[in-house]
Amino acid sequence: MRDKPLILVVDDESHILHVVTLKLTNAGYEVITAEDGEEGFAVAIESKPDLIITDYQMPYATGLELCQRLKGHEATRATPALMLTARGFSLDQDLLDQTNIADVISKPFSPSGILDKVHELLGTTKTGAENA
Repeated sequence: MRDKPLILVVDDESHILHVVTLKLTNAGYEVITAEDGEEGFAVAIESKPDLIITDYQMPYATGLELCQRLKGHEATRATPALMLTARGFSLDQDLLDQTNIADVISKPFSPSGILDKVHELLGTTKTGAENA
């Protein structure tokens, strides 16, 4: 059992990885990262995170393909995912049913908004360090 929830952030844009990782780390989460869907899948299988935050548009495998593969794997079948998408992009319910995508957040996003959604999905509470 881990001391802190482990979150995998998968995005091919380094500044987004940095901002999201910093916000989650300051809130007391343990964070690991990957830069594309293929790497994200390998890291998720190995580390079994409590939550995955993934971009939709990435090289090698999209966030949707990543989430479909994760739902099909025993070790990550029940791991919820939070999908980041370009504004105006939507996923239909049939696609969502093939994944563990718990929610979709449009870019540009508020790091605080992501943190609120993480708390909601993991059932965790806010800490004083989040305002740092």
